[in-house]
Amino acid sequence: MSKCLLKGDVRYLVATLALLGIITIYLILAPARDTFLPPRTKYGLVFDAGSTHTALYIYQWPADKENGTGIISQVEACTVPGAGISSYADNPALAGASLKPCLDKAMMIVPAKVQRETPTYLGATAGMRLLREQNSTKADQVFAEVAKAIRQYPVDFRGAQILTGNEEGSFGWITVNYLLETLVKFSFAEKWEHPQATEVLGALDLGGASTQITFQPGGAMEDKNTSVLFRLYGTNYSLYTHSYLCYGQTQALKMLLAALREDSSSPQQISHPCYPKGYQENITVAALYDSPCVPTPSTPGTAQALMVSGTGDPVACRTAIQKLFNFSCGAHRTCGFNGIYQPPVRGQFFAFSGLYYNLHFLNLTSGQSLSSVNATIWDFCTRDWEKVQKEFPNVDKAYLYNYCAASSYVLTLLLQGYKFNDKTWPNIHFIQKVANIDVGWTLGYMLNLTNMIPSETPQRGTALQRSMWTAATITLFIMLFLCFWLFVAICHQRKLASYETL
Repeated sequence: MSKCLLKGDVRYLVATLALLGIITIYLILAPARDTFLPPRTKYGLVFDAGSTHTALYIYQWPADKENGTGIISQVEACTVPGAGISSYADNPALAGASLKPCLDKAMMIVPAKVQRETPTYLGATAGMRLLREQNSTKADQVFAEVAKAIRQYPVDFRGAQILTGNEEGSFGWITVNYLLETLVKFSFAEKWEHPQATEVLGALDLGGASTQITFQPGGAMEDKNTSVLFRLYGTNYSLYTHSYLCYGQTQALKMLLAALREDSSSPQQISHPCYPKGYQENITVAALYDSPCVPTPSTPGTAQALMVSGTGDPVACRTAIQKLFNFSCGAHRTCGFNGIYQPPVRGQFFAFSGLYYNLHFLNLTSGQSLSSVNATIWDFCTRDWEKVQKEFPNVDKAYLYNYCAASSYVLTLLLQGYKFNDKTWPNIHFIQKVANIDVGWTLGYMLNLTNMIPSETPQRGTALQRSMWTAATITLFIMLFLCFWLFVAICHQRKLASYETL
C-alpha cells in the first residue's frame, strides 16, 4: 500500500491518525477531566445560637472528597459579642446586628470566588426554645432579624431554625463519632470502610438552658419518644437520646437560687451554700424570675432586690442541688430523672461544652478517679471568697464565684441524674476539641444538612474507572481500523485510475 501513497499522503495519514487519537481520548475521558485539576476547597458556616452566647464556626473541605470523612477542618471559631440572640427579644434588630462582626471576619477568610456557594446556617437551641414558649411572636421577630442580617452577605444562606432537643443531642453524637472515626475511616486498602470492631461513642452535652445524653443502648428501647434512627455509611444506628430543658447550667442554677429563696426565713436575704463564704451580691427579683424555668411564686412578696450571701457549705450545696431533680423512676422502669425513660448507660462517653469547662477549671478532665473528683470539688467548695480570689487572680470574678455550684451540679447530673457510678465513671472522657475541631452539635448539623453523610459507604473518587480506559482503547482501535480501510480504498481507486490512462 505504501507504493500507492505519495509523500504528502503519508504526512496526511500520520496527522489524521494523531488528530483522531487526540479527539477520541478527549471525548471519552472528558467526564473525568476534572480529576486531573487541583482540588478546590469548599466552605461551610454554622452559627451556634445558644442561650448564653452565639458562635460562628467556619469549616472547609476538599470539594472532590465531599462524601469522605476525616477531611473536614475547622478554619475558625468566632464568638459573637454579647449574649445569646434570645436576650434581644425586646430589641430584635440588635440580634441581627450582633452577628455582623463574625460575618465580616468570615468574609475575610472564605475566598470571594466561593462565597456565594458557601452553605450558611443558623441553629438556635434551648434559649430560643424557651423564648418561643414565652412569646412566639418575639421569637419570630428575632429570627427575621438574624436572617435579614445574614442575607446582606454573599453566602448561600439556607435558613435559621430552632433545633429540637433530640436534634441537638443527635447532631452532637454525629460530631463525636465522625471526628473519632467510629462511623467510617480510610483503611490501609485505600478505601472508606466501616470499622467492624469499633463501638460507637456516647455523647454528653451541657449548655446554658438544656442538657443532652445520646448513646447506643444494649437492647430494645421501651419509649419511642427517646429513640432516633440513623443510617450512616451503610450502617443502621438505633440511638437513645433525650434533652432536658431547663437543666442547662444557667437555668438550673437559677432554679437553685429561687429554691433557696423559697426556703429562706427572710424574703430579702438568701444564704447560698454553693457560693464561697464571704461572697455577697445583690440581684433583682425580676432577673430571678425572668424565665419559664423559674415560675414566679404565688406570693412573690414586695421586695424588689435580694441580698445573696455565700456560706461555703459543700454538704448543704449538694443537698440543695439534688432537690432540683426527681430521681424516682417508678416500678419496673429505668430512668434518668424526672420520670424520663433512660436505659442503663453503656460504652464510652465523650462529655463536652459545660461538662468539660467546669471540671477543666479544677484540672479534673484528665481521667481522675471519681473519689479524686469528689474530693477536689469538696475542697474547693470549702474555701472562702478571699482565698479563692487569691488562688485564681486571672479568672473573671463574674464566673469565679460560681464554680463550686457549677461543678457540684455537673457531678450530681452525671451520677444521680444520668446514673453513672464508680464502675462507669472511667468511661466518661471530657473533651473540648478533636483534631482542632470544637466538639458540639454544629459539625453534625452541617454534615446532615449538606448531605455530606451519604446513606452508603462513600467511594474514593480520584482514580479513573477501568471502563473508561477500556472504552477509549476500543474506540481508538475502531477509528484506526476504519482509517486503514479508508486508505486501502484510496490506493485501490488510484490503481484503477492508472489502468484507465493506459
